[in-house]
Amino acid sequence: MIHGPGNKGNLNLLYNIVSKGIPWPLGAFENRRTFTSIDNLCYIINNLLIKDVKTGIYNMNDDEAISTNELIEIICTALGKKAHIWKTPKGLVYLLARIGDIIHLPLNTERLKKLTENYIASNKKIKDELGISKMPVRAKDGLNKTILSFSKEKNQ
Repeated sequence: MIHGPGNKGNLNLLYNIVSKGIPWPLGAFENRRTFTSIDNLCYIINNLLIKDVKTGIYNMNDDEAISTNELIEIICTALGKKAHIWKTPKGLVYLLARIGDIIHLPLNTERLKKLTENYIASNKKIKDELGISKMPVRAKDGLNKTILSFSKEKNQ
């Protein structure tokens, strides 16, 4: 996921839930995901324009993978709020998702899988090609910048 100020995607949906103080009930799941800050993407694009890079397929993402629980903590810290992360037993969550399949609830097994899976990509190939050891913006810093932009937009 590419994110930055003005982002209009799933990160906004999570922000809206968390900013209202609604507890995150999937805290027992420790999934990790890689994100891409717009600042790091621009850095890579700039380097691609000025350096001779072999053609190929490259993954573009921040260096660190962040769990959804960590993302909620980042959102709450940016908002100056306490995170409400419930570690609902996984068995109960799976049962509720199966019931959701049958009676068409917002939580079903497909949505639960999307919310709790790992999505991790490696940016090693592009960094090696460009001769850099790390991206200029840490994942948490880029996410914090994006989150702060959401609260600024709401206050305007």
